[in-house]
Amino acid sequence: MNQRYYSLDVFRGATVALMILVNNPGTWSHIFSPLEHAAWHGATPTDLVFPFFLFAVGNAMAFVMPRLREAGDAVFWKKVLKRTALIFLIGLFINWWPFVQWDGDALAFKHWVNPEDPERGIRILGVLQRIALAYCFASIIVYYLKEKSVIVVSALLLLLYWVLCAVFGGADPYSLQGWFGNAIDQWVIGVAHLYRGEGVPFEPEGLMSTLPSIVQVIFGYLTGRYIREKGEVSWLWPRLPNRDGSIYRMLGGLLVMAVLLYVVGLCWGLGFPINKKIWTSSYVLYTTGLALFAIGVMIWYIEVLNVRNGLTRFFDVFGKNPLFIFVLSGLLPRLLGLFRISTGVNEAGETLYTTPLGWFYTNVCAHVPGPPEIGSLCYALVFVGVCWAICYVMDQKKIYVKV
Repeated sequence: MNQRYYSLDVFRGATVALMILVNNPGTWSHIFSPLEHAAWHGATPTDLVFPFFLFAVGNAMAFVMPRLREAGDAVFWKKVLKRTALIFLIGLFINWWPFVQWDGDALAFKHWVNPEDPERGIRILGVLQRIALAYCFASIIVYYLKEKSVIVVSALLLLLYWVLCAVFGGADPYSLQGWFGNAIDQWVIGVAHLYRGEGVPFEPEGLMSTLPSIVQVIFGYLTGRYIREKGEVSWLWPRLPNRDGSIYRMLGGLLVMAVLLYVVGLCWGLGFPINKKIWTSSYVLYTTGLALFAIGVMIWYIEVLNVRNGLTRFFDVFGKNPLFIFVLSGLLPRLLGLFRISTGVNEAGETLYTTPLGWFYTNVCAHVPGPPEIGSLCYALVFVGVCWAICYVMDQKKIYVKV
C-alpha cells in the first residue's frame, strides 16, 4: 500500500481493535449500551464494527487487484479460492476449538453433532466465514466487470435482497420469526449448526444475508480504488474543482458520497429497517456512509495534517496483523477456559470453578470503583492491550501473518 495512505492501515487497525473490545467484555451481564448490539432493528456503535471491517477488506482489494489482473486468470483464481478456503476454515476451526469441553469433572470431545441432542452441534458459519464468502464473490465481480457494471450489480444485489425479504418473508418479513433466510439456513446448514444467541436457532451470518455483505466489500473496493487514483479517473465520484490539490478533491468526493449514502440508507430504512442481524440493504448504505466519513476524517488528519502520534501508532500495529490477532483473540479465551480454578463449594457440596480470565475479572476488574460496567470495560481494555502487545512484538520482529 502507498505510504501516502498510511491512514487506511490505521482505519483497519482501529476496526480490529474495536472488534476485539466488543467481543471480550468482562461479563456479558454488564456492558455499556454503546458496546452492545441493537436488540433487533437499529444500530449502535458496535453494529458499525463488522461492516467497517468488510469495508476495509474491500479497501485492501483495490491495491491488490491491479497486480492480479496483470498476473492473469489462473493466478487470480488460485489466490482468491485459496484465501477464501483458508479464512473460512480458520473460522470453523475457531468455532470447534479447543475440541474438548468440561462435562462435570471430565473433559469430553465436542462432537460435530451432539449425540445426546441432535439439534446441537458445531456452528458452521461466523464472522470469518462471512468475510471469506463476501471477499470471494466481491473479488470475482470486480475482477471481471468494469466499474459501471460493478455499480449496477451492487445495486441489483441490494434490491434483490429487499425483494426476497419482502416476498418470501412472513407476515412481518423483517422480524426474527418472519425473515425468510432462517428457513434456508436451517434447510441447507442444519439446525444443529446454527447460532443460538437469540434463544432459537438463527444464524446472523447466514447464507442469504451474505448477499448484501458482498456489496459492503465492493463499496470498500471502489473507495480504495478512488483513493488510490485520487479521484482522477472514476466516473462515480463528484468532480470537484482541483484548486487545492488532488487530495482535497478526493476528500470532497468522499464527504459527498458519505452524506449521500448515509441519507439514502436512513430513508430506505423507513421501509426496509436498518438491521445488522439480517444485514439489510439499508444497513449496508447507512454503515458505508459512516465508513466513508471515518476514512475521510482519518485521511485529512493523518495525511493532510501529517499527524503521526501514539494513537495512530497504536492502531497501525493492529492493522499490520489484523487476521492473526483477531483469530488469536478468539482462540485464547477458549483455550484458557480448559484451565479451572476452584472458587469454593456450593450448598449441594459441589465444587465451583472459574477460568483464569474469569478469575482476573472477578478478583481485579470487578473491584474497579463505579458501576459494574466500568469493571467489565476495564477487562476488555486489558484484553485489547495484551493483544496489542503481541502485535507490537511481531511488528518489531517484522513478522506479518498473511493469508
